[in-house]
Parts: sequence; C-alpha cells; structure tokens
Amino acid sequence: MPNILIMPTPLRYRPGRYREILQEAGFTPIDPPGEHRLTESDLIAAMPETDALLAGGDPVTTRMIESAPRLRAIARAGVGFDSVDIRTATARKIPVAITPGANHASVAEQVFALLLALTRNLMALDRSIRNGGWDRREVRPLRGTTMGVVGLGRIGRSVVTRAAAFGMRVLVYDRNRDPAFAQEYGLEYVSFEELLARSDVVSVNLPLSASTAGLFDRNAFARMRPGAIFINTSRGGLVVESDLAESLASGHLAGAGLDVMAFEPPHPDNPLLTMPNVVMSPHIGGVDSTALDDMAEQAARIVIDLYQGQWPGDCVVNKELRSGWRW
Repeated sequence: MPNILIMPTPLRYRPGRYREILQEAGFTPIDPPGEHRLTESDLIAAMPETDALLAGGDPVTTRMIESAPRLRAIARAGVGFDSVDIRTATARKIPVAITPGANHASVAEQVFALLLALTRNLMALDRSIRNGGWDRREVRPLRGTTMGVVGLGRIGRSVVTRAAAFGMRVLVYDRNRDPAFAQEYGLEYVSFEELLARSDVVSVNLPLSASTAGLFDRNAFARMRPGAIFINTSRGGLVVESDLAESLASGHLAGAGLDVMAFEPPHPDNPLLTMPNVVMSPHIGGVDSTALDDMAEQAARIVIDLYQGQWPGDCVVNKELRSGWRW
C-alpha cells in the first residue's frame, strides 16, 4: 500500500473525509509525531517511506525531495506553490498540484477581518477597555470609499463581491479583463499606477513570481493615496517590508493588514511588529475550518487521481510532465 505523508500541522492526526477517501483508495496516512511546526529534519526522517505528500504552507525543499526515492506526487492544500521546489520535483518527474477554488472565500473574509480591525481601530479600543478606558473616538467607514484590488483571480473576485456588499467603489488591476463581471459589480479596470493613486484601500491578491516579487516597494507606496490602507493576504515576498515600515512610520499610509510576511514567523527585529497601525495574522487567511476540509479533500482526490492514472485537470503546476507520466 502506498504511504502519504500528512505535512500541515492542522491536519496531522485530525480525522476527516480526506483521510477516509485516502484509505478507501489504499493509501496509508503517515503523521509525523508532535504538535509543533515540523522542521526540515522532521520531514526528511519520514521521507524514505513516502509515496505521496499532502503539503501545506511550509517549504518542500530540495533535500526533502531528494531524500524520498519513492515520492511520486505532491499535492498542496492551498493555491500558492512558491514553497515547493518545483525545479527539483520536475527533474524527478513528480507532479506538484494545488487546490484551486477551495479557499478563496476564506481568504477574502480575512481581507475584511484585517481591514475592519484597522478602520474600526479594534485592537486599540479593546486594549483601552481592558485597561479601564472608554475611548469613543471616531472610526473610519468603508461605505463610499474606494478599494483597489490587485489581481482578479478567484480570491480577487471574492474580495470584489464583498467590497460591493460594503458599499465600496472598486478599482481592479489585472492583465485579463472580464467585462461581464465588471458590469455586474460596477468595477472599473485601471492601470496599476492609477489604482494606487485613487484607492483608499489596496488589497493584494497576486501569486509570488519573478515578475511580482517586491512589486510593492518604496515607489509603489509613494504612489498610494495619503492615508490609504494596505492589505496583503497573498505572499510576503510581494512586499519590500522595510519600505512599507518607512511609509507607515512617516504617516503616508494610515495602516497595514498583513496575513503574510517575507519570513514566517517574522524576525523579532522586524519593525512592523512594533507599529500600532499594523494588524497581523499568522498566514491563516485560507485555512478556516471549512476551507481546510475542502482543501484537504481536494488534495487527497488529486493524489488518488494520479495514482489511478488520471491527470487532475488544471491542478498540476508542472504541466510539462503530463505526456507519458506514470505513477
């Protein structure tokens, strides 16, 4: 029977439909011991007996892949794949798959959780009450303001629908345009520079790639409207964090909501950690309980499809392996 290594901490030892369908297909789940975040050494120890990997957001490194002679498939519970060494996997003819469509609503909800925490000043007001205060200062509305959505994939679209529900005007920057969707939600397609200049809130919904790394740097933040709010639930590598901290410290930007960082967890000396106008969460935007179950189940079905000789549609990232690939 083939073994599948369960890598994400929230899924290890957790029952669920994903386990049932794996076991029904003949797979034996392997759960590395402990409740801690797994280290590379922890994972390498389990790799020699691993035929498939159900991965999360932690890195799948060259050393891990090279220590797994039986590895035939990697399915990531999520939509990003920058954490996986695609080059090594492809050289070993190991398909790397993602789970599109499983967590976009969860990420969009996190965008607004961070945004509302900033505009309603929730963190400071909560602390004030706990310390005996009753600070009823004015807070910022969302209705009537402009949200700029950078990237209109599944997550970007989910952000747009929620922004419309809050009564926000929506600007979008994306290379591909969908006139019907634009008409339905009253959004306006604009250039990147125009979006930065006109938006009260900028939400980043892009994958990390060579062309997007460091996209939000000193120049981009300088183009943003004074007093704007920056929200990033995509990847930390899209942002030059020192430039973001500089813009926040100067007062040019009013605040930032970050679910992702360049290094996770962030280094203790990261200046963003001490800024009162920054709200952070530990890369949990796409992993609410429903999304986690959906991603795990989709990842399991992808592995089973590959095992049974079926190519799982557009889920595989290194599509060049399709021709002639066998388990």
